Amino acid sequence: MTTPPFQRARRPEHKEQRRQDILEAAATLARRDGVRAVTLTDIAAEAGIHKSAVLRYFESREAVFLLLTADGWQDWAAAVEGVLREPMGPRETAAALAATLAERPLFCDLLAHAPLTLERGVSREQVRDFKVTALGAVDRVARALAVALPSTTRERAVDVIAGTTAMAAQQWQTANPPETLAALYTEDPLLGHMAAEFTPRLARLVAMLLAGAARPEEGA
Repeated sequence: MTTPPFQRARRPEHKEQRRQDILEAAATLARRDGVRAVTLTDIAAEAGIHKSAVLRYFESREAVFLLLTADGWQDWAAAVEGVLREPMGPRETAAALAATLAERPLFCDLLAHAPLTLERGVSREQVRDFKVTALGAVDRVARALAVALPSTTRERAVDVIAGTTAMAAQQWQTANPPETLAALYTEDPLLGHMAAEFTPRLARLVAMLLAGAARPEEGA
C-alpha cells in the first residue's frame, strides 16, 4: 500500500496526482492478482485512500480498468510502430506482434475483460472515449502492418488486428490459469497441452492470419 503525500487533493496538480495514483494502484494489483480479482476497495487500499475518494475520480472499478485498457492500446500501438519499420515476411511480423503483446501482460488480461464487463460498467461517454482511443491505436497498427506487409490492404490489416488481440486475450487466460487449473494441467497429461506458452502459440496463430491476409483476393 502506498501512502499519499497529501490528505485531500485540492490543487489541480494534486488531483491529477491522486488520479494517477489510483490508476497505478489498480495496475499493480491487476498484474499481481489478475484483473478479475481486483475490487474497488482493493484499489483504494493500495492507493492509501478511502473507497469514497476513488469514486470522486472514477465512477466504478470498470471505469478505472477501461482507462487502463485505453492506455494499453496506445502503448501497444507505439511498440508496434517501433518494430514494424520495414518490409518483412508474415512469420517475422507475427513474431513481432506476439512479442510486443507478451511484453504487456496487463494489456492482454484487460483485452479479455473490456468487451465482457468493463464497457458495460461505465457511462456512454466513457465508452465512446475508449472506442475512439482504441480506433486511433488500431489505425496506427494498421499503418505499421502496411509497412511490414505492403500487399496487405487496410481492411485486412484491421481484421488481423482484431484477430490478433482476440487471440491474445484468450491465450493469455489459458496460459496463465488459476492455481486449481494449473495443478490440473500439471497432473493430467491429457490436459497438459492446454497450458502452452503464450508467445510461441500466439506467434503461430498470428502467422496463419497474416499468411491469409497476404494472399490476393479472389477475383482480383
